[in-house]
Amino acid sequence: MKYSSIPSAQSVVFHCKSRGIKNVVISPGSRNAPLTVGFTNDPYFSCYSIVDERSAAFFALGMAQHLQKPVIAVCTSGSALLNYYPAVAEAFYSDIPLIVISADRPAYKVDIGDGQTIRQESLFEKHIGYSANLKQDISHATNTVEKFDPNLFAKDYSLEQLQSQIQSFNDAELNNALKSAIIQDSPVHINIPFEEPLYDAVEDMKLAPFCTPIILENSSEEINWDDLARIWNSCEKKMLIIGVNNPDNINVDYLNILANDDSIIVFTEVTSNVHHQNFFPSIDSIIAPIEKSQKRELFSKELQPELLITMGGLIVSKKIKAFLREYKPKHHWHINNKKAYDTFFSLSKHIKTNENNFFENILGKRFELQSNYYGIWNKVKLKYLSRRKTYLDEIPFTDFLAFQTICSNIPQNYQLHLANSSTVRYAQLFDLDPSLSVYCNRGTSGIDGSTSTAIGSSIHSVDPTLLITGDLSFFYDSNGLWNSYKRNDLRIVVINNGGGGIFRILPGMENSHNFETYFETVQDLELQRLCSLFNLNHLEAVDKKTLDTALSTFYLPSKSPVLLEVKTPRLLNDKILLTYFDFIS
Repeated sequence: MKYSSIPSAQSVVFHCKSRGIKNVVISPGSRNAPLTVGFTNDPYFSCYSIVDERSAAFFALGMAQHLQKPVIAVCTSGSALLNYYPAVAEAFYSDIPLIVISADRPAYKVDIGDGQTIRQESLFEKHIGYSANLKQDISHATNTVEKFDPNLFAKDYSLEQLQSQIQSFNDAELNNALKSAIIQDSPVHINIPFEEPLYDAVEDMKLAPFCTPIILENSSEEINWDDLARIWNSCEKKMLIIGVNNPDNINVDYLNILANDDSIIVFTEVTSNVHHQNFFPSIDSIIAPIEKSQKRELFSKELQPELLITMGGLIVSKKIKAFLREYKPKHHWHINNKKAYDTFFSLSKHIKTNENNFFENILGKRFELQSNYYGIWNKVKLKYLSRRKTYLDEIPFTDFLAFQTICSNIPQNYQLHLANSSTVRYAQLFDLDPSLSVYCNRGTSGIDGSTSTAIGSSIHSVDPTLLITGDLSFFYDSNGLWNSYKRNDLRIVVINNGGGGIFRILPGMENSHNFETYFETVQDLELQRLCSLFNLNHLEAVDKKTLDTALSTFYLPSKSPVLLEVKTPRLLNDKILLTYFDFIS
């Protein structure tokens, strides 16, 4: 087996292997050659080559999101590292353990005009769990290092002593970084300066890096369950909102108790991966009729919770955010071991534990209350479900009808990835099969890496993967297809409405030249050509009949991934969506 001759490169590979981190996404380069040599020559690691660093980082993020384990992304020096930033920010806000390892020039070559060189140390300072800036080895390329930076060589210490100090520092930094990734589910950045030569390898690693044991700490604080139970049992109107959540994360027994409590309404989003017939999966379909009602104040007071409980990640629905910021609960608890966002400006208690521990303790102390909270809003739900069915029978073919058709025809047990903007918002309005595992990059809600994330996530998935995306999001991340890891059972649906149609909801600008150029971004690119370039089978639908026909073969086994392009009328989609909320009101 080959190892890089550079001690710090050996140390990184050793530490990662010792922690059981085995998936490595590498973007080709020269300065990162010592890391590439180490990772690719060790059969323990599964390595993937992705040229575009922005795509590579989202590919690694998707893999980490699916595995719920750290995944490594390795890049060369310079602007390559900057391309990781969107995925790093997403990982930071979504608590995904993405490990970024960047090769760097030596400090004495920074800001002197050397090529591919920027200020890389602590680059992600505002959006990272830990930044480890390793020291440069002086036992490698010693004459060159001493020539350009003689201050690194203290006269009172031998070369061996100085290198030993560097090794100890680097080991400590690597231990801290990987501990943060593993325990805190945080993205971390490890930056390593390398001097040439970069490609030298050795057959044996004589280095013995020091890895400290990682002890899983109990992050739960002392919680007064009796006090919480008293508040719980005093509230006749309890609202639970579940945001982004991993599949099967919450015990179904607890969900059943919540579903049959008349004092509780449970709002879920498609990204929550939580289902029950008594829950409310389309939040906007409840809120919109209130907004439009002549009795808005009365209905708002009826819905306003006394106790709001939130769990999971970030919330998609803008309507529930606006509603709860105006009609604030008396108590707002957020359940999470790590952090609590004050999304509704009413947070009164951050309960630092996991969801199942919370329910185990609080539901064991509950008693039934006489309440019509659930009954009132369940009638509203049944009404909008009936009205939605009628509306779908009446409208022409648009985004709204296309999404309903697509969502109702997804086979069971698919891994479903949703792009941001209009895609994830439309998906909130329709029912999905409970067997689906749903993912979306809601940490920063960007459209920039949806395809790369979905393909990365598919790598280790037992089930096939479906990505539903919009045209702008798909074109933006088309390099996500530029790799050899696309499985034949990958399916992609692109809703092509000729631009950023969601922006047509903005009032007063819909028909101006500025709007179409700078907001909607009208496009007429040919998706079929992109499919030919990346070896995807292409299907097309332009109305309900052709969509039904395409879906009848779309999920059948194939020798290549399949993309279904669904063309919808750019100038009609927004009107049908807005009219829906009027119709159900």
